[in-house]
Amino acid sequence: MDLGISGKQGIVCGASQGLGLACARALAGEGVSLTLIARNSEPLQAAVDNLSQLSSAEITSVVGDITTDAGRDAVLQACPKPDILINNAGGPPPGDFRDWRQKDWFDAVNSNMFSAIDMIRRTLDGMAERGFGRIVNITSTAVKSPMPGLGLSNGARAGLTGWVAGVAREKVRDNVTINNLLPGLFATDRGRGYLAYRAAQEGVSGEAYEQQFYATSPAGRLGDPEEFGATCAFLCSAMSGYMSGQNILLDGGVYSGTY
Repeated sequence: MDLGISGKQGIVCGASQGLGLACARALAGEGVSLTLIARNSEPLQAAVDNLSQLSSAEITSVVGDITTDAGRDAVLQACPKPDILINNAGGPPPGDFRDWRQKDWFDAVNSNMFSAIDMIRRTLDGMAERGFGRIVNITSTAVKSPMPGLGLSNGARAGLTGWVAGVAREKVRDNVTINNLLPGLFATDRGRGYLAYRAAQEGVSGEAYEQQFYATSPAGRLGDPEEFGATCAFLCSAMSGYMSGQNILLDGGVYSGTY
């Protein structure tokens, strides 16, 4: 299927590894020219080199922290008129809410709520003026079903979800959509790290807890990042212009709710 986005300009945040990189790979495969931003230069350059082998589209990078004004300034200077924006930032560490203080909460809200909101603020109207825009926020299954130990992420990402619900309808008639992708546990460092955390909390080995997860998960496995990237690419496609303000859950069927 031709997604109709070859030649578009895209920004992918947190793109050096994990789900961000998977989204970048899928978009590059569709011929999208990409500007990648991440904090660590070596894995970021490795991502650029890898994607450049997959696509003839231009792949550039910015070393920076998307959760800071300076990082957002830098990536938008490199790509001032994006057609596609993938908002993604690393989640806060797990822990017990009794140990968290104001700074912990403010850092989580800045990383997993405000930084995405500010990127949307900076890009939404320009997309509308040009008549095409696709914004995808990588959030978490936790906004549907809070995950034990991830209270900082549960709260901050739920806040972003509520805000997006209000703004996502504003520019649909200008062919600009905003949707959220909600990953469950994927075969990434973050996903495996959470399994290790839960294993430690329950006093069992990481292997034992992982097997327990496989036994109770309807899919019986972790998600493949390439599956996530492909879903992201479709949400960015020319065919997805009638979908905005939606929360697309990719968790192998773990969440059992109707809504």
